[in-house]
Amino acid sequence: MPSNPSLWQVIKSVAASAIGVQSSKNYEQDFATSNPLPFIIVGVIFVICFIAALVVWVNYMLA
Repeated sequence: MPSNPSLWQVIKSVAASAIGVQSSKNYEQDFATSNPLPFIIVGVIFVICFIAALVVWVNYMLA
């Protein structure tokens, strides 16, 4: 049974997947973990931060 990844490993994996540079080795490791909840939580936080950054950037450019 594979061990659960650390928070830093989850963050790196989500960021790499979001920009499309996740290696197949890491991709397989991620899916071998028993609990997908950390990836889901970090993924949702990542998307919220990304959207917030876009809103701030657009408002700055329009000002």
